[in-house]
Amino acid sequence: MRRLTCLLGFCGFLSILPARAAPAPHVVHAVASFTVLADVVSHVGGAHVAVTSLVPPDGDPHEFEPAPDDARALRQADVVFMSGEGLESWFARLAHAAGYQGRPVIVSNGIDIHTEHDGPQVETDPHVWNSVPNVIVWTNNIRDALIAADPADADDFRASAAAYTAQLQALDHDIRAEIDTIPPARRRVLTSHDAFGYFGRAYGVTFMAPQGLSTETEASAADVGRLIAQIRETGMTTYFLENATDPRLVQQVAHATGAQPGGELYAEALSTAGGPAPDYISMMRHNTELMVRAMRPH
Repeated sequence: MRRLTCLLGFCGFLSILPARAAPAPHVVHAVASFTVLADVVSHVGGAHVAVTSLVPPDGDPHEFEPAPDDARALRQADVVFMSGEGLESWFARLAHAAGYQGRPVIVSNGIDIHTEHDGPQVETDPHVWNSVPNVIVWTNNIRDALIAADPADADDFRASAAAYTAQLQALDHDIRAEIDTIPPARRRVLTSHDAFGYFGRAYGVTFMAPQGLSTETEASAADVGRLIAQIRETGMTTYFLENATDPRLVQQVAHATGAQPGGELYAEALSTAGGPAPDYISMMRHNTELMVRAMRPH
């Protein structure tokens, strides 16, 4: 009886001891070049990944100026993601300043990249994410890179990527259905710079812009004059600003043509958390809604 009492007392003592904490999950520290890419990495990585975006919300990934904190983030990263195709022209300077010796993952590998000819020069269009099927390619590349960085969580990365791909496929279907409600002759949009080429080819919309593929380029007076003539000829009545670009040039074109503002598009940067485009899917739905509203016959 005494032995049973002691045993029960010992069990009671064990029951009041704090439970041993489960080991903390391994977290991959990822750096992404800009917010759109960071959001996709976050969806694929889930709880296993902490993502830092170098370019902030509403920031221009063409003209970004890295700061010391960005160099620190790069040095501490387990994996670095870039879109590539000339978008992040500042990255080499940042890598040099940070002493970064790693090899970033170029998520646009495997995408059919579009080029434009400007006389003898060939320009690459880096804005691949404005076509949803291209972001499905991103998703697969990100999944594979995260599995390489953290093989123990490979099954979770595969599951997250598959779930996100299903959301992207539904988004792509919805955008096509919305654009199909617009007569082909009215599918024309005026924006600040030429960032929507992949959207146009994927969904059958013609985009016109006074500025070229990069916000670092300047439109000539002749280019602006030709664009004004085209807009008058086609009877476009609406123009759009972009959240990360200087609005003055497109406003100048609008003033000359009588076009009215249709709202703000998010071409290459997400909004802040409280804005209309805090994530990639919200961004694409927001942009499509504004465009369709402007193109619809009144």
